[in-house]
Amino acid sequence: MLFMKNALLAVLVVTPLFGLLSTMVVESRMAFFSDALGHSAFTGMAIGALCGLAQPVGAAVLFSVVIALLFTLVRQKTHMASDTAISVFSSAAVALGIFLSTLGGQSFTKFNNLLIGDILSVAPGEIGLLALILLGLLVLWITSFNQMMLSSVHQALADSRGIRVVWKNFLTAAIAVVVTITMTWVGLLVINALLVLPGAAARNVARNLPQYHLVSVLGGVVCGIGGLMVSYYLGTSTGASITLLLALWFFLTLLLKRTR
Repeated sequence: MLFMKNALLAVLVVTPLFGLLSTMVVESRMAFFSDALGHSAFTGMAIGALCGLAQPVGAAVLFSVVIALLFTLVRQKTHMASDTAISVFSSAAVALGIFLSTLGGQSFTKFNNLLIGDILSVAPGEIGLLALILLGLLVLWITSFNQMMLSSVHQALADSRGIRVVWKNFLTAAIAVVVTITMTWVGLLVINALLVLPGAAARNVARNLPQYHLVSVLGGVVCGIGGLMVSYYLGTSTGASITLLLALWFFLTLLLKRTR
């Protein structure tokens, strides 16, 4: 049962992370940002494998962080719409990943596990890294909550008030690391939903900003634990199980919003 203990610990660390980051992603209207980062992480995996690395996750994390920061820089310098920038980076990243992974007639099947994910592949070192990121985010939330929210909701106003872009760069890099590491656990096909649904559901029922973040985190944690239990007893994909529960939670909050 050691593997289930590690999986539960991973869920307890990852779901609050997704809950916190989800609020920023939703408010910044970057719902497909994690999708682009997932594609970038896949490309990083392909680069790491091409270089002969036994554990290409490190290369994937580095490549995703570079792409995330480059994405932020391009948006700032060109004022390109978020959806356009995301589409450009996402399509380019996935094309490069497929190109590298099939270079020389190689088979793509070795990367199939990235599409669905495997929660049993979690390593204690990865959990520790994500726990440090969670701690850093909590400190950042406590000390710089207003600045981060203003930067996410109205970047121009934040700039006029001298709020440095370093906060957004840190959040962007944190999203890149979280998405890259957890992609191998929950799968590339559903990673975007895990970063959007908690915040979207919380937005339906929250009456103020503190409640918004609290509901997002609690909803993510409850659905994460529930999804892990469903996958254990039914033998289903953990990522898909968590996503389905989050989707159900979203529709329930939507009904609550309409009845108020």
